[in-house]
Amino acid sequence: MTILRARPAPLVAAVAALAAVTAAGTALLTGPAAAAPGCRVDYTPNQWPGGFTANIKVSPGDTAVSGWTVTWTYAGDERVTNGWNATVSQSGSTVTARNMSYNGSIPAGGSAEFGVQGTYGTAGGAPTGFSLNGVPCNGAGPGPTTPPTTAPPTTAPPTTAPPTSAPPTTAPPTTAPPTTPPPSGCAGAVLCDGFENQTGSTPSGDWSVVSPDCSGAGTATVDTSTAHSGSRAIRINGAAGYCNHVFVRTTKNLSGLGGVRYARIWVRHTTAQPTDHTTMITMSDAADGNRDLRLGGQNGALQWNRASDDATLPEQSPAGVAQSVPLPTNRWACLEFMVDGSAGQLRTWLDGVAVTGLTADGVPTHDIDGQWYNRTWRPQLTDLKLGWESYGGGADTLWYDDVAMGSTRIGC
Repeated sequence: MTILRARPAPLVAAVAALAAVTAAGTALLTGPAAAAPGCRVDYTPNQWPGGFTANIKVSPGDTAVSGWTVTWTYAGDERVTNGWNATVSQSGSTVTARNMSYNGSIPAGGSAEFGVQGTYGTAGGAPTGFSLNGVPCNGAGPGPTTPPTTAPPTTAPPTTAPPTSAPPTTAPPTTAPPTTPPPSGCAGAVLCDGFENQTGSTPSGDWSVVSPDCSGAGTATVDTSTAHSGSRAIRINGAAGYCNHVFVRTTKNLSGLGGVRYARIWVRHTTAQPTDHTTMITMSDAADGNRDLRLGGQNGALQWNRASDDATLPEQSPAGVAQSVPLPTNRWACLEFMVDGSAGQLRTWLDGVAVTGLTADGVPTHDIDGQWYNRTWRPQLTDLKLGWESYGGGADTLWYDDVAMGSTRIGC
């Protein structure tokens, strides 16, 4: 009885305001709908023992928003470790996700998606209390109990709804783990490797050591002292000078990816990127004479380079380089990219944040992708190689771990 009397206070005000135009009974039915428009938050998890990822879709309903903040509460000891397409923080069991600069506006009837990755000790219940900009929303998927817990104040019948929807909140944790095997965050990817199956000091099995043109002082080994997760990573000792290059190439058949491929690679290195041109990741392009599409650095920042004509993304003007970012040293960084062969587009994210200078969107822009589109570019990528190649000065030690490649974005 106390709860029922405490909650209706806002409704009394609504009834008074509407008394001139509607009956009190009608006001009691429409008041909550007006206070909580049809926003929706869909939380779709992938879980395995000790960890999880989740894709979150936020839909404002009939009202457009120019910025969004989504919150929810975990029932157990889940801890979010990182996110993508949103700035994510956690205080206690409550998680707050705020839009990035590029995805804050959502039109009426539209939606935006972001993701999180985290860990847990013991499986808790489904998250609840989803809200958008402070307005409660009816979270879907594993959190269907959210609407009943916010809607009941208006009338007695909804207070009986939670028991009917409560069972599903405990079912997802028991069924989710088998759907997503480790390593974390790459279920469904054609390539998903944390290098834990490497048994020797030289990469083998799903990886082979290659030096495409000439070999020298560069080496590739399996390292058991430095890893992003698990106990193993690939270590590259990259020496300066062209013939000292070395790579590990996946032996996986990537033809099933089709024209659009997403990659997620955790990388760590010791030495700031030099002024000279260097390469860390390459992919052979069958539509470009099997010459490589290369991701590396120049002028102290990340850049893409096309081996066939040496075109760069961004352009190597001061304004162009300023649109890129350096790869941070002495810590693990999450590097993601997407290549769309049919549209001739390329996008890149560092630690979940899109990098403007490493984006080729199909429309030439001076200082960014103007040089990139000096000819038609429709790549047909066939492999993936991780390593080090220097075209002048510049040596570095790098580690690669938790590598994934699939047809949809995998996330960090």
